[in-house]
Amino acid sequence: MTDTQILIVDDDPQIRDLLRIALGKAGYAVRLANDGAAALREVDRQTPDLMVLDIGMPEMDGLEVCRRIRANNNIPILFLTARDDEIDRVLGFEMGADDYVTKPFSPRELVARIKAILKRTNGTPKITEAQKHGTLEIDATRHFCAVAGETVTLTATEMAILAKLMQRPDQISPRPQLTDAVYGTNIHVSDRTLDSHLRNLRRKLADAGCVDAIETVHGVGVRMGECRAT
Repeated sequence: MTDTQILIVDDDPQIRDLLRIALGKAGYAVRLANDGAAALREVDRQTPDLMVLDIGMPEMDGLEVCRRIRANNNIPILFLTARDDEIDRVLGFEMGADDYVTKPFSPRELVARIKAILKRTNGTPKITEAQKHGTLEIDATRHFCAVAGETVTLTATEMAILAKLMQRPDQISPRPQLTDAVYGTNIHVSDRTLDSHLRNLRRKLADAGCVDAIETVHGVGVRMGECRAT
């Protein structure tokens, strides 16, 4: 058993029990919450290493829980969503979710995605020291990002994407290669998921003053822009 704590938030007791067993077998310490208010209390009591959060809960849904947590906490969040709730998934990414799994889901796939998120949270791909590109500076080992000295708050997935691009800022990273570097080769990730992360990353960097941070080379991949001062 590791010290890694996973907080499961779902109003369905069968799903909570299924995830408790699957994550326990994978070696994680599991905590449970049956609604949004209980989830916020659990986070205040002790911040988990990752949260599995159902979107479709009554009274306070997962999107509202995520919004409140992201006001002052950057813990990784994996959403559980209904299969047809594409709008909710998009909103979840915009609020700072790291990934999502649709119901019904395979416990094995969910565990694999949790492992991938935690791997990204621990600084993979690693950059051993701060790197600068134009007005942009990152240090993935400290989960630090700034534009012209202004700190930019990123999720673990956003930092992993940016760290991968910053390793060779002038080279184009093909989309499949970028996805594999961030998620691993054994996890299927849709193009829309990567697009959502890239869109959020561009928006955050643009809001901080770096409007040309990431360029898309259509049909080829993406690379760093010049990140000039505005």
